[in-house]
Amino acid sequence: MLPAQHYHQPPAGAVLAALHEISARYGYLPQDELRQTALSLGVPLSQMVSAASFYAAFSFRPCGRHKLQVCEGTACYVKGAAALMQHLSAALGIAPEQSTQDLLFMLKRVRCVGSCGLAPVVRLGDETFGRVTTADLDALLARYRE
Repeated sequence: MLPAQHYHQPPAGAVLAALHEISARYGYLPQDELRQTALSLGVPLSQMVSAASFYAAFSFRPCGRHKLQVCEGTACYVKGAAALMQHLSAALGIAPEQSTQDLLFMLKRVRCVGSCGLAPVVRLGDETFGRVTTADLDALLARYRE
């Protein structure tokens, strides 16, 4: 019989701080880093994965340098978010939650970005774009590909 693992409660915010640090260093959360960090914090790996899964800011796979987020909240959905997602998926040759092979772009679905009055909304990196059309998307992609 294997001995029981002894865990303890780390200081408040330690798990999230560690996740942000790993994500900043690698651009995603490599499993080996999560495992090592869980050991050093004295928490189960499942706690690290659970926390990372809750927040859209974290990814378990390598991400594109530019994160394209299409808001699919109610207002954005009603105003055409699905068409924007289809357009981006076709233009980039990837499905949502994937990165382009050159790791330039990652396409993500998000529940709400809090800008319902600007629906439909797309975020590219730290910039938020409202009342977006497919023509706007083509111009954004061209600008970021340069």
